[in-house]
Amino acid sequence: MMELHCVVTGKVQGVRYRTYLENAATTLGLTGFVRNLPDGSVEVCAQGELDVLKQFIEYVHEGSLQASVEGVDATWRSPRTTYHEFSVLH
Repeated sequence: MMELHCVVTGKVQGVRYRTYLENAATTLGLTGFVRNLPDGSVEVCAQGELDVLKQFIEYVHEGSLQASVEGVDATWRSPRTTYHEFSVLH
C-alpha cells in the first residue's frame, strides 16, 4: 500500500471539489481524507495500491466542473496512519 499526499491550489474551495474527490476515491476503493486549508488550498491524503492512486491523481488534477486546479504539489510515501474510509474533514 502507498499513500499520496497533495496540496491543491486554484479555485478549489466552494466548488464541490472535496465531494468530487470523495466520490472518485470511494469509487476507486481508496481510503484517506480531503479538507480545506485556511489559505484557500485543499489537502488530499489517499491510500491504496500504486496503480489505483495513479488513476486517482488524474481526478485531483481535473477537479469538479466548477473548480479550476492551478497546481498540485504531490508527495508519494509509505502510509503514516491507516485510514478505513475516505472522508471529507471539516
